[in-house]
Amino acid sequence: MKNILIVNGHSARKSLSQSIADTYEAQVKAQGHSVHRIDLGLLSFDPILREGYGRIQALEPDLLEAQKWILWADHIVWVFPVWWSTFPALLKGFIDRTFLPGFAFKYHDNDPFWDKLLTGRSTDVIYTSGTPSWVFRIFMGEPVNKVLKGILGFSGLKPMRVLRFGGIRELNERQVATILEKSKMFARSYK
Repeated sequence: MKNILIVNGHSARKSLSQSIADTYEAQVKAQGHSVHRIDLGLLSFDPILREGYGRIQALEPDLLEAQKWILWADHIVWVFPVWWSTFPALLKGFIDRTFLPGFAFKYHDNDPFWDKLLTGRSTDVIYTSGTPSWVFRIFMGEPVNKVLKGILGFSGLKPMRVLRFGGIRELNERQVATILEKSKMFARSYK
């Protein structure tokens, strides 16, 4: 069995992202995996990388704890809404502050390459969007997928499986149930 970390990137406590994360968590626990959950809206940290990577600011206790869970995990699941074609600023700030040089990657001194320090971990990405999936894919080119593939791949997390739900602005109970069932099936397919 695997160690699975679920990161809920929605800032609100009650959201569709929360329900999807709950569903994924219940399914992988039922499969016998060990699971830990980080709900970013409950953490206390400055999401702004104030000095860039020129000088790393001290990590708050919640971020130090999050780094321990990232290292513990065999598989990391990211659940979030898409806002303005990408993930929320809170999630970007979490990544900026935790995926640091020496933790997630390490540049070489004498060449342009780097070591991917989170290699050996896989990742799932589940996101919701008010934009219909086909519009997001065809006309917008799924920018969030490209950004996350860049960030996570740079650090060694792969493969990256993606499950997206578009057109969620006005869902009825049956549609929400369908989304949660698809999320459960996605979690079930993790081996």
